[in-house]
Amino acid sequence: MIKTVLVGLVCGAVALTLGVLIGHFGITNNSSSAPSWINDIGKDVDENIVEKFLSEVDRLNIEENLRELTKVPHLATSEGDEQTVQFMLKRWQDPESGLDKAWREEYEVYLSFPDAKNPNKVTVGESFLEKEKNYTKDQEDPDIVQPYAAYSPAGQPKGKLVYANQGKPSDYELLNRTVDLRGTIAITRYGGAGRGAKAINAAPYGVIGVLVYTDPLDINDGLMSDINETYPHSWYLPPSGVERGAFGSQYGDMLTPYLAAKEETYRIPFKNVTGVPPIPIQPIGFEDAYRLICELGGEGAPTEWKGAFNCTYNFGGPGFKPESAFNNSDVKMAIFNQDVIKNSSNVMGVIRGSVEPDRYVIYGNHRDSWVHGAIDPSSGTSVMLELSRVLGKMVKEGKWRPRRSIIFGSWGAEEFGLIGSAEYTEQYFTMLSERTIAYINVDIAVFANATLRASAMPSLQNILFTATRQVSAPGLDSTSVYDNWVQFSNRTSPTHGLGKKIKKSQTSHLFPQSKTNARIYPAYHTAYDTFHYASNFIDPGFFSHQAVARTAGNVLIRLADSLVLPLNCSDYAESLEDYLNKAVDLYQEKLSSRNISMGRSLLEFKSTFSSFGFLCFSPEPLKVRRINDQLMLLDRAFLNPLAFPDKYAYRHVIWASSSANVGTFPGLADAFAKADSSGQTGDWEKVHHHMSMLSQAIDGAAGMLENVI
Repeated sequence: MIKTVLVGLVCGAVALTLGVLIGHFGITNNSSSAPSWINDIGKDVDENIVEKFLSEVDRLNIEENLRELTKVPHLATSEGDEQTVQFMLKRWQDPESGLDKAWREEYEVYLSFPDAKNPNKVTVGESFLEKEKNYTKDQEDPDIVQPYAAYSPAGQPKGKLVYANQGKPSDYELLNRTVDLRGTIAITRYGGAGRGAKAINAAPYGVIGVLVYTDPLDINDGLMSDINETYPHSWYLPPSGVERGAFGSQYGDMLTPYLAAKEETYRIPFKNVTGVPPIPIQPIGFEDAYRLICELGGEGAPTEWKGAFNCTYNFGGPGFKPESAFNNSDVKMAIFNQDVIKNSSNVMGVIRGSVEPDRYVIYGNHRDSWVHGAIDPSSGTSVMLELSRVLGKMVKEGKWRPRRSIIFGSWGAEEFGLIGSAEYTEQYFTMLSERTIAYINVDIAVFANATLRASAMPSLQNILFTATRQVSAPGLDSTSVYDNWVQFSNRTSPTHGLGKKIKKSQTSHLFPQSKTNARIYPAYHTAYDTFHYASNFIDPGFFSHQAVARTAGNVLIRLADSLVLPLNCSDYAESLEDYLNKAVDLYQEKLSSRNISMGRSLLEFKSTFSSFGFLCFSPEPLKVRRINDQLMLLDRAFLNPLAFPDKYAYRHVIWASSSANVGTFPGLADAFAKADSSGQTGDWEKVHHHMSMLSQAIDGAAGMLENVI
């Protein structure tokens, strides 16, 4: 029945509507008595402006931006971070190419740092684990923070070592069947579970400390030697490299949940903070992990637990083999992290809109990094600075001003849990909720995949397709980014044909995706993520950075300048249909046996989309505004602050995270998995409850497209 509902009608209706509106407003009134604002109201995207923008994005400027941003380490709230604040302000306040206004927005936030006077240590017997090795002068900078796990508690646990794979609940459960985990130290590899979860999952079994490392199998395609295989000879992580990171699970400042972290804001007690490791945890390099894991005794671990080391991955006795040099040795962790409240700054800038200044398109990226941060995040910041330079220059020269306001955000302390952007959103929540059209985030602009990756709400998919068709793929002047993207796609759409779901804007021709299994670029969050690394191994010539800047800027201009917002309802309906079909396949039989129905709301939703286009024909400016508001607010209809009582900050019933890892409605998937496992009546009631919230959210979204109730 679902498949008989035609969504093609929507595309034709919306296209026809757009033509009527543009045609009406595009007719120039030559009467001298007409006020000047009449022409502004009727303007649509000027393709000449788009072409001018694309031609003026300069890859060499992006290169110089990155060189400047990576001169010194810029950990959040450090002196280096303040240097980047001043650099951003200088650029956005430039009289020739700056923005209309730029300022800093400050918050007092809860952070975690190691004690510089009392560094963290891990020892086994008389051996100390290694620090990151110096290969270039960048690693010699005294301001480099040594590897640590932000938000790990301080402590000095000592115990026998065990290997716990990725630190998932199932890993500890299996390990505990063979080894008494009480009083042990677990070594885990990145992946499978969140950073902090590796310790959170361990504590109930009596584990008193956790080490975490990056296995060469997961990041280096198995390569391990810095003599000729890893950095500085290639992009691969050298043996002593250590991935730093925040080991908390919440977004924003942890002491001021749902409130902006200003000086006068109420803060919960430190003891009430949740989602952080309950036991000490410390990241180490795979050079040290190799020494430890290959010496472990006990039974052999399952095949799927094995990484790239050329030895048997054992559970641990607990502890080491009798013949090991480490035999009878405990692993000792000495962690001296300190919790502090410090001032962190966002840098904000704005280009005011000419017709609808109270409608915002926001473009952002975080600024802080664990060390020099050439790729994460400075590749994205370098792109943002070049994009804003070109747009700012056109505004200063009087050649262009967007229809809607553009807000730029350079977020601070984002590496500690998306703090800068979360605090900004909490401070201006009401205004942003009512006025924001869309948010564009380009964090890691390029990390050496073969093609574009982007993620977005379904309604934004079409605008990405439009933009990518106008940008040449790096190194492939006769091929567009879109055509290159399609070559790597495995998804078809009734509306668009062969296409791809959208994920972060990333593109490069250097390391084809088919030739690497790296989960992310290998120097991620290490002291080797430097300008030298980026310019030699990730994007020589900065052609890929240029392609990302052109693509992101093209999308930004279209969102800011389109007469009718380029938000495609039918793409949303198509994604919901995919989710529904999956839910029907997986759940309908058991739900029906418990008198829980599904499906009616979606059909009505798609029918409403089909009629929406025919409601849009009146050309009056206020009705154009109404149409745009309906399109803008459509996605808000899926927000329900009560939908996920156990998940901090999640409200979207379609796009929240899911622990069930099934491609359907996340809350329904999680509730069903729990009820199916427990069989408890109360859990099945929660499934019904969430199904009702989901159904009514879809009804609400359909109602958003109606003129009146």
